[in-house]
Amino acid sequence: MKNDGIKAEIEHLRSEINRHNHLYYVEDNPEISDAEYDLLMQRLVKLEKDHPELVTPDSPTQRVGAKPLSSFDTVKHPIPMLSLANAFTETDLDEWYTRTLRLAGNANLDFVCELKMDGLAVALTYENGHFTTGATRGDGVYGEDITHNLRTIRSIPLAVSPDSPSRFEARGEVYMTKTGFEKLNLDRSHQGLSLFANPRNAAAGSVRQLDPRLTAERPLDIYIYMLGWAEDLNLPDTHWERLEYLKKLGFKINPNNRHFSTIEQVKEFYRGWVEKRHSLPYEVDGVVIKINQIKLQQKLGDVGREPRWAIAYKFPPVQATTLLKEIKISVGRTGTMNPYAVLEPVQIGGVTVKQATLHNEDDILRKDVREGDTVIIQRAGDVIPQIVGPILSKRPRNTHPFSLEGKLKDSTSKKPVCPECGSAISKPAGEVMYYCPDAACPAQAEQRIEHFASRDAMDIRGIGENLSIALYRKGLARDFADLYYLSPADLMQLDNMKDKKTTNIINAIEGSKRPPLECLVYGLGIRHVGSETARLLVQHFKNLDRLMEASQEELSQVPGIGPKIATSIAAFFANPANRLIIQKLKKAEVIPPEPEETTLGDMPLSGLEFVITGKLNHFTREEAEERIRALGGNAKSDVTRKTSYVVIGESPGSKLQKARKLGIKEINETSLLKMLGEP
Repeated sequence: MKNDGIKAEIEHLRSEINRHNHLYYVEDNPEISDAEYDLLMQRLVKLEKDHPELVTPDSPTQRVGAKPLSSFDTVKHPIPMLSLANAFTETDLDEWYTRTLRLAGNANLDFVCELKMDGLAVALTYENGHFTTGATRGDGVYGEDITHNLRTIRSIPLAVSPDSPSRFEARGEVYMTKTGFEKLNLDRSHQGLSLFANPRNAAAGSVRQLDPRLTAERPLDIYIYMLGWAEDLNLPDTHWERLEYLKKLGFKINPNNRHFSTIEQVKEFYRGWVEKRHSLPYEVDGVVIKINQIKLQQKLGDVGREPRWAIAYKFPPVQATTLLKEIKISVGRTGTMNPYAVLEPVQIGGVTVKQATLHNEDDILRKDVREGDTVIIQRAGDVIPQIVGPILSKRPRNTHPFSLEGKLKDSTSKKPVCPECGSAISKPAGEVMYYCPDAACPAQAEQRIEHFASRDAMDIRGIGENLSIALYRKGLARDFADLYYLSPADLMQLDNMKDKKTTNIINAIEGSKRPPLECLVYGLGIRHVGSETARLLVQHFKNLDRLMEASQEELSQVPGIGPKIATSIAAFFANPANRLIIQKLKKAEVIPPEPEETTLGDMPLSGLEFVITGKLNHFTREEAEERIRALGGNAKSDVTRKTSYVVIGESPGSKLQKARKLGIKEINETSLLKMLGEP
């Protein structure tokens, strides 16, 4: 009898906590304080700890607690999760409407308009009222099982009404608010970690953590946008009614969704949100327009991987005008002189913009951008703010065309010099960039340390931009080889260093001593040598000593290595300062294992060359290229007549058009996965 009473109390507590979760996370209408909520949760935790036999998977205490995974399993979607076609202009929308009306047999159409969240699409499967599986969209056919991570998102119900279908799927968009994103990046900055570029990347990275405890720490939320499929239930006949049904089950539906009967109302809705989208607490990049009637959706079907019954009407790039106060020069990791614009601060898309990229002197002259100009700047999607051009009617009379040499001219020598170290700069023949040749230039040294520790190089966690600068300026690391001679006492001299953080960094440095050789070569920071070029060099020379002693002529004979790259590599290894750094690495026992000898002709993708365009969902582009190379294939960045396959992801770029002109075979991500031996 006593256990019956405890069981009843546990069930009551779960019911109350779930109700308050819904009020707080879904309806934004809490009834109790955080302290009162904590008391309820603490009581439930204690009872379940004392009576583990009464713990159930859908208990609020079970949102976090699963062990870290080694990898994600692949999940096949019962019904594919299609991507949407885009409309960028009203003409595009009118063409879609006319085509849809014709295919629908001139039936009366009504529409549901939803804000296009800039997040990560997921599918949530429920069985007998309980959340059982959560998956990413992936390539639309296969996704990744991220159930444990999605369970940590409080606005996803772990259990719904028993009146729900025996099995069904709700689809939604996981996102991060602007405020949550800013706080997350601030925290990462304090920890010396790399920053996320935007809220979408932060949300996507958060739900793909192998340890759900890390996901639980991230400020994630979700809006459900459709019922994917359901069994054993007569469902409503319209998309709008299905959204209302999902809302009654306890799912979070965007309150800004609207139902319209004419295309003109749709256009008015879109125009309204073009103006006020920045007032939202989250990022949106357009309006999704769906045919409301389910039977018409089924009749219209899909073409390729896109439904005919829906379209994403994208917002235009966000633009503003402001004053270009000054053109300044920063020094890059390899000594490049990088011009950028200092602007009168202006709000674009809810973000204060103070600077914009200018790429190089040729780009500045092509746009005829001058100091003192009033300029148009834009920020589109993930793109860094950029200058579109000047407003000539507002140009002051005393402006002059930009000259990088004039900007950096030394008053004594009358020659252009590096703004960081004062060394004379030069512009190599055939290149657009000016360079500082001094390897001891402080700006270069700081960035080389950061680059060496980066994920694609030595992958030393905890050493980011801030810590690299601090180590250099404190005199603890004058080059990246010095990292291997740091002691805990050295690190404790720096601000915000604690014992645990110091230990983690020292362990990360120690753990990087046997990297893949291509990672070390890339980490050296040789001008023009990216990760792909580093792989080609390692594949040819097999070890670092042979690479160091190779002549410019020998380097030029490596497939994929042109004269400019060969010259740069030879010059790097001829520099005594660089050879000294490599000697320090060897003395610290940073010894990459030699690549295993493989016979490429016996490998599945031997002789095949792949180019990837667009965003992949199963893995990053870098991961896909690594898998291709591991099976003997070549992964290239440009389409040529030698290309065997172009792999088409989401939103493919100009490479697809070039491939079609050359008649290159096209495959999607699913086909690539099969070629890679994925199930």
